[in-house]
Amino acid sequence: MVSTGCTDSGQPAEPTTDSTPTESPENSAASGDGLAIDASAEVTDWEDCPYLDTQWVADTNGQRMTRWGVDKRFSTPACVFWSYPEEPQATVIVREMPSVEEARAVVDAAAPINDTELAEFDGWSGGRGVFEDHSVFAVQKDNHAVLVWSNQLQTLKPQLIAQETISRLGL
Repeated sequence: MVSTGCTDSGQPAEPTTDSTPTESPENSAASGDGLAIDASAEVTDWEDCPYLDTQWVADTNGQRMTRWGVDKRFSTPACVFWSYPEEPQATVIVREMPSVEEARAVVDAAAPINDTELAEFDGWSGGRGVFEDHSVFAVQKDNHAVLVWSNQLQTLKPQLIAQETISRLGL
């Protein structure tokens, strides 16, 4: 069953230069790349995503691409893609965490277990869900986590983007 609640579920906001992590100790603990478990992407450089083709993302998400950038604070740069709306059409975050438990925590922050349904493929496990204004597909395997948000209200699009990310990065 797909949840369509009004919860945010960790949808990344428009990139800013100031990040305010959630106050709870488990969410604000710095991990892996030194960022909070629930860190969202904030564009630091307006350049191509190093692991996803911009036109492929546009075709997969079903929207024309107007701008894109990366957040190099993450060990593997996060990629943010826009169409005409102010909010991103797709955001991709890849995390390499110190432990499996922390990778699971990253996925749980992006796709809360109570608000999403199970997502599994090729040893990857996590959650998928549709919310008021976005969908999310977030999975982990070992100490890696891949999180994808889309402004399209169906989880297949972020799933395809996540699978392409995993394939391109050889995770």
